[in-house]
Amino acid sequence: MNDKLLLASIHDVGPRFEREVDQLAEMLTGLLGGPRFAMLVVPDHWGLAPLAEARDFQARLRGWSDAGIEMFAHGWYHKDLAEHTGLTAWKARHMTASEGEFLGLDQSLAAQRMADGAKLIEDIIGREVAGFIAPAWLYGPGAQAALAASRFALAEDHMKVWQPASGAILAQGPVITWASRSRARALSSRAFAALARATLAPLKVARIAVHPGDTTVPALLASITKTITRLSVNRRIGAYADLLPTTTVHPAL
Repeated sequence: MNDKLLLASIHDVGPRFEREVDQLAEMLTGLLGGPRFAMLVVPDHWGLAPLAEARDFQARLRGWSDAGIEMFAHGWYHKDLAEHTGLTAWKARHMTASEGEFLGLDQSLAAQRMADGAKLIEDIIGREVAGFIAPAWLYGPGAQAALAASRFALAEDHMKVWQPASGAILAQGPVITWASRSRARALSSRAFAALARATLAPLKVARIAVHPGDTTVPALLASITKTITRLSVNRRIGAYADLLPTTTVHPAL
């Protein structure tokens, strides 16, 4: 069996982006040969779309989970409301557009949102979440401390996947993602994807992440298709859980 993996995920899953998530799920299912990807679920995106009140979307989420799609808790609001200084302010301004919810939270609030988000999702899907991934992959010190004290099996940032409890790194290398909020960012993300297609072949684990906004730019969808097609050659389409040691026990959150 090929020991190289390709992991794919849809971010910002929730009722606010139902149409876009449907489009991405259909696209990935076709490219990957089935529902072999993860969904990162936001309980109430920007406080505008509470999953707890969206019964129809809850049923769809449960159906996707029953089909084998991994479900990650992905913050609570996704929106960053904190005031930042220094390097953190630079990250908040340049690495995301007010999306790094867990960049400025203290440990207590970060832990509460992590636990509340996981419980809501688990109550809907009837099984444990696969792990926690912070919005925009940004973790401040409080979020890092909360995550280390949690019982999530997996976490991910731009450059790695790891086990929060032990700190053990399970996969390394940049996640390939796309940006749609400006023409310049769309062009640069397409350029990076093209470079990644040519240079990341030696990586044991390649990761691809798509977002609802990608559906608004046909050139991004074409780049996503090219990247998945290229990286899936000689790779097994895997799940994040494949990275875990076989002896890992998943305690309830």
